[in-house]
Amino acid sequence: MREAARFLCSAGGPDNVPVEDVIIVGAGLSGIGAACHLQTRCPGKRVLILEGRESMGGTWDLFRYPGVRSDSDMYTLGYAFRPWTQGKAIADGPAILDYIRDTARAYGVDRKIRYGQQVKGARWSTADACWTLDVAQPDGRVIQMRCNFLFMCAGYYRYAEGYRPEFPGEERYAGRIVHPQHWTPDIDTAGKRVVVIGSGATAMTLVPSIAAHAAHVTMLQRSPTYVVARPASDALANRLRRHLPAMAAYRITRWKNVFLGMFFYRLSRRRPELVKQRMIAGVRHALGPDYDVATHFTPSYKPWDQRVCLVPDGDLFDALNSGRASVVTDHIASFTESGLLLKSGARLDADIVVTATGLNLEVLGGIRVAVDGVDIDLSRTMNYKGMMFSDVPNLASSFGYTNASWTLKSDLTAMYVCRLLKRMDRTGMRQCTPRRSDPAMAEEPALDFTSGYVQRGIGRFPKQGAKAPWKLYQNYLRDLLSLRWGKVDDGEMHFGNPGKDPVRGL
Repeated sequence: MREAARFLCSAGGPDNVPVEDVIIVGAGLSGIGAACHLQTRCPGKRVLILEGRESMGGTWDLFRYPGVRSDSDMYTLGYAFRPWTQGKAIADGPAILDYIRDTARAYGVDRKIRYGQQVKGARWSTADACWTLDVAQPDGRVIQMRCNFLFMCAGYYRYAEGYRPEFPGEERYAGRIVHPQHWTPDIDTAGKRVVVIGSGATAMTLVPSIAAHAAHVTMLQRSPTYVVARPASDALANRLRRHLPAMAAYRITRWKNVFLGMFFYRLSRRRPELVKQRMIAGVRHALGPDYDVATHFTPSYKPWDQRVCLVPDGDLFDALNSGRASVVTDHIASFTESGLLLKSGARLDADIVVTATGLNLEVLGGIRVAVDGVDIDLSRTMNYKGMMFSDVPNLASSFGYTNASWTLKSDLTAMYVCRLLKRMDRTGMRQCTPRRSDPAMAEEPALDFTSGYVQRGIGRFPKQGAKAPWKLYQNYLRDLLSLRWGKVDDGEMHFGNPGKDPVRGL
C-alpha cells in the first residue's frame, strides 16, 4: 500500500505537479557526487538535479581565469567511489571538470539534470510532507516543482558576482579592471603590465600563470598569507598505480593525505609558532636570504586562522625569482589614469588590474525558505551535523571542510542523507526534522576563520552549538564515525508521518 501511495504521489497532486523523491540543487562537484551516491545506495528513488547554469561543473565550469586549479590534492578532492588516475595530484580546472563530467556519464546521472533552472524559493508543507520549489526558467517564467526531500548542493558563494570593493578614482583609470570570477576569453595579458589585487589562493594561482606571458605581474596585498610549496604530482600515488588496481592505489593515497592533512592542522593549532616558523623558513629557502620575507610572507595571525595557500611545484616562487613577478605589501590610496597610487606614495602602472578580492558568501544558493507558511531566517537556526538546520524538515545542504578538501565532507553528507532516506523508508516515515533538545545550548558562529570573505558573510549562516550533533568539528575521522556508522535516530532527529491521504503525505 505504501508503494502504491508513493506512485500516486509521484503522478502529481491536485494541481498535477509531479512530486520527486529527491531534488538536488546544483550540478557541480557536490551535486554530481550526491546523485551518484543516491543512485547507488537508494536506487529506487526518483532523483532530479536542477542546475541554474547551462552546463554542469559548478565552480570548475564557472571559473575560467588563467591557471585555475585546485588548492587541495585530487586524492581527497576526488570522490570516494571514483579514483583519480591522472598524474598530477594538484589538478587544473579543465581536468577537474572532465572528472566531474566523466563521473556523471559513468553513473548515468547526467540524464537527470535540467539546465537553466534557477531555484528562487522553497516552501515546506507538513500536511503534504512536500517541498514546493519556485523555479525560474530561461524565458523568465516561474514554474513549480515538488519533492519530498530537498538536497542543496549549490555551494557557499554567490555565482552571479564576486566580492568587489569600490576603490577611489576608478573612473579615472584608462585600463581594464576584471574580477577573476568573471574572466572572459577576450582578456589578453600578453606583453601587458598586470596588477593582481589580493593575496589568497586565486591571486597566487593567477600570478605565475600570467607572468609567463605578461610584461610584468605585481601581486598587491594589504597583508601576507601563509604559503606552502608542494609537488604537483604525488610520487607514491604514481608508483602505487603501476602495481595495484586503480581503486586500491587511490584509497591508500587518499588515506595517506587525509592523515597528513589532519596532522598538519592539529600541529598548527597546538604549536602555532613552530608551524609558522617552519612555513616561513620554507618561503625563505625558496626565495633566498635577500628577499624581504618578513614584509611579504609573514602573516600577523596564527596558521589556519585563515586557509593556508598551496603553491604547486613552487611556481609562484619561480615567477618571483625570475623577475617576471613581484609582491608589494601596501594599501591602495586611489586609482590613477595609468594604474594605482599606494598609501606609501608608491605608484604601480598597470594595463590590466585584476581584483582577486574574494567571494560573496551565500546560504543555500540564496533561495527563500519557508516552513508551513512561515519564512525561515537561517541565521537563527542551528546547524545539525554540518548539513541540516534546526526545525527545517527534509532539507540537507552539502558544505565541505575549511581545513581539508571539500569533497571529504560532501561525500559523507551524501552517504548520511542516503542512510536517512532508507531509515524513513523502512519505518514508513515521510518527515525528518532536527530539533534541539536543549534550547539553552550556547551558540557559536559556524566558522571561526578570520578571512575577510568569511567575516563579511558569516552572520547570515546558521550557528553551531557547543556539543554534538550541533557542533562542527572540522574533523574527517570524527565525522566518518558519526555519519557513516553513528545512530541516525539520535534523539535530536525527529521523524513523522503527516497526513493520511496518500496524495498529500505518506
